[in-house]
Amino acid sequence: MRADISLRLDVKRTPRAMQIAGMFDYEVDGTQTIQWTHDLPIESKNWNVGLIVGASGSGKSVLARDLWGDRVTEGHDWGDGALIEAFPKDTPISEITGALTAVGLGTVPAWLRPYSVLSNGEQFRANMARSIIEGGDPIVIDEFTSVVDRQVAKIASHAVQKTIRRSNSKFIAVTCHYDVEDWLQPDWIYDVTAREFTWRSVQPHPRVDLEIFPASRTLWRVFAPHHYMSATLSNSAQCFAAYIDGQPVAFTSYLHFPHAKTRNIKTVHRLVVLPDYQGLGIAGRLQDWLGQYLFERDYRLRLVVAHPGMIAMSARSSRWRSTGRAKGVGTSSKSIMAQANLSSRRLAVRSFEYMPPTRRG
Repeated sequence: MRADISLRLDVKRTPRAMQIAGMFDYEVDGTQTIQWTHDLPIESKNWNVGLIVGASGSGKSVLARDLWGDRVTEGHDWGDGALIEAFPKDTPISEITGALTAVGLGTVPAWLRPYSVLSNGEQFRANMARSIIEGGDPIVIDEFTSVVDRQVAKIASHAVQKTIRRSNSKFIAVTCHYDVEDWLQPDWIYDVTAREFTWRSVQPHPRVDLEIFPASRTLWRVFAPHHYMSATLSNSAQCFAAYIDGQPVAFTSYLHFPHAKTRNIKTVHRLVVLPDYQGLGIAGRLQDWLGQYLFERDYRLRLVVAHPGMIAMSARSSRWRSTGRAKGVGTSSKSIMAQANLSSRRLAVRSFEYMPPTRRG
């Protein structure tokens, strides 16, 4: 794919323009012409994720629009209603929530808020989910991660590339930020500044060290607004928190499960990952850790969950055995799901039990 681009710009000979030209001995003839030649041989191999990167003013956006025209987007019109209402009307709700969860926006309360009140990181992920649902061949995002914190940019990039590869779609990020490369894991990179195209292989994202410690109940106030069903925490809950670089990023707790015959069953009470860190698989790692922690103390751990992302994650895991649909669980009129017009339906609640890895040897 080759692009020969020539931009002819009118330059008015205003007094101020002529003063600047005189200061720097620059001749103003009424026009400027900017030319670029780019060669992106992306048709020669199969790929899913591409990265166009370069310094500001190097012509990244001009190149993208020359090659892909109206398919290039920076964002979407969201209106002032709930976030989920802005998605295409013919899209099933399961597909919308699945896309939002896949890109790391798995917080149900956020789905019911207007786009305008979300954080920059949440807005970025919402735009990614909508672009993926609305499709494109390829999906091209200009100013990729430009308005978000760099930590959020890295984690969100990882979540986006996972989603794209699972759906076998094509996605191109256009950005001035080189730091997303190791997290976006593109199949190819075109550096516009250097005019250099490179094929690359997909590699693991940089190491993330997660530390888990017992937590005070008071820490729950940081995580409560992001839980998908309830902001309350039982007085009997045993709590733990996960940290990255000393910062709390996830919270979990468990309760004793009363049973007529078995006295060693515990149940997951709360599990929350802060929005900026969703998409790294932290929830699964923390859930597995808690199951193993209790197993080594001769307890069984059960999980009853309604969040579609959590159900899918647990169903995929070899460490969690499905025990079927939970019985007798309906939708409360005060619940978040009722606010999403699901008050007349029963929640698709699933139950799982932790199964420790089989020891070898």
